Amino acid sequence: MAWPYFLDCDRFFASDQEGCFDPLVGLRARQELAMSSLSPEEPSTIIQFTYTSNTQMYSLLKRTAAKCSHIANVYSIGRSTEGRDLLVIEFTNNPGQHELLEPEIKLVGNMHGNEVLGRQLLLYLAQYLCSEYNLGNQRIQALINTTRIHILASMNPDGYELAASEGHLLNGWTNGRTNAQNIDLNRNFPDLTSVFYRNRRSRHYRIDHIPIPDAYWFGKVAPETYAVMKWIRSLPFVQSASLHGGELVISYPFDFSRHPQEERMFSPTPDEQVLKQLARTYADAHTTMSNNDTERCGASFYRTRGIINGALWYSFAGGMSDFNYLHTNCLEITVELGCDKFPSEAELYPEWKRNKEALLSFMESVHRGIKGVVKDVDGNGIKGATISVRGIRKDVTTAEDGDYWRLLNPGTHIMTATAKGFSRVSKRVHLPHNMNRAGRVDFVLEKVPVEPDIDDHLFPTVDTWDRFDPYNQFERYTEPDVGEGAIEREEKPWWWNYFSQSGISPPHWLLRNV
Repeated sequence: MAWPYFLDCDRFFASDQEGCFDPLVGLRARQELAMSSLSPEEPSTIIQFTYTSNTQMYSLLKRTAAKCSHIANVYSIGRSTEGRDLLVIEFTNNPGQHELLEPEIKLVGNMHGNEVLGRQLLLYLAQYLCSEYNLGNQRIQALINTTRIHILASMNPDGYELAASEGHLLNGWTNGRTNAQNIDLNRNFPDLTSVFYRNRRSRHYRIDHIPIPDAYWFGKVAPETYAVMKWIRSLPFVQSASLHGGELVISYPFDFSRHPQEERMFSPTPDEQVLKQLARTYADAHTTMSNNDTERCGASFYRTRGIINGALWYSFAGGMSDFNYLHTNCLEITVELGCDKFPSEAELYPEWKRNKEALLSFMESVHRGIKGVVKDVDGNGIKGATISVRGIRKDVTTAEDGDYWRLLNPGTHIMTATAKGFSRVSKRVHLPHNMNRAGRVDFVLEKVPVEPDIDDHLFPTVDTWDRFDPYNQFERYTEPDVGEGAIEREEKPWWWNYFSQSGISPPHWLLRNV
């Protein structure tokens, strides 16, 4: 009879005939083989591919930032309904501030709490960027030294808490999708697309930096939406990706159909070709997304090779991607990572392998098109100057120091810079196909007398863009939850979601015993 597996054969006088064996021999051999393949001259990044709770996520992000304090920084953009931090980690060679001509990019995950794969991939990405930079990976060092990357791994930590409490085997298609107020965050942004459609035929109407209608603030605005909107407005983001689950495809704006009665209608933006190229960058770098033989989740993207216009897929209003496009300079795509919204832990490493190159390629793609500085004759940067491209009815505006970024595909473009009280300057720019970085085009504007403009009287101007929650309607959502002894509770118990999401008034009196 064989010896029990928990006994060490070498320490007992057992012969081969007795069948003494160690069942861990095979595992040790595989581990030794794996370790031997790691050259000491070429260390590699080690990531633990498991799910993380909200507490573990916060700890991991802070530890990662501490480990790479010279290139990383953690900051909060606000709190969720139940008081959980919306924590962002940034990577750049000068953390905490914007640098002239350095493009800013953001990656957002877990907008729907039960779509958890994107959250995990962004946590792995943060660890990977930190470790590989320290290990001397030239590609990662070049990316971080020339780009400011912001990663919001979980936009909906409350929804995740509910989804995680059920686990991947029991989690339904919608449990945890919404926030703790039962609001779908990707339907909660201002519907600026309808504003654009109503005014698009007017020759004088600007479709960039469309102001938020005052009426929006009298509806139910989620704290998570409010925080993200302030974040988007506070930094000069150039491009963005929002990671979701439920399909395997990249969708790009517009997400809301140009005909209200058509649920599936091709609805392009003026930047259709640029957004299409952004989507193609991610899909082609993904190991299976652009392959027509890849099994999908019910929808057919056979002819589009893994990318689609959002409204052509299905139409909805109040989405984050449309808001980014119409309210700021930022171009955002939606990345649907796969059919399973909450895959098993065994799938996390294969999914990381499938998406790692796509994430890196997408971030690198921000370095294309045109960048530059708009200055006056004294060399001072002009904030809020407008950069327009002939044939594309969507302008971008300059940041605080007068720098701008305009994503463009290869070709010849006529660019014009103008600002209120300054002259108008145009330049002809040629972008070759083999150009792998952004070309620089600066503008110098001369001061001129200010003349009345018809736009100032008939149409919204950039000045109204500054109106953000003008009536302080959001205060009702930001009142702190104070318990006995005037101690503010930062998080609610795990069962709180079941009351809030079902529309039942949560039992506050139970908090005294928690």
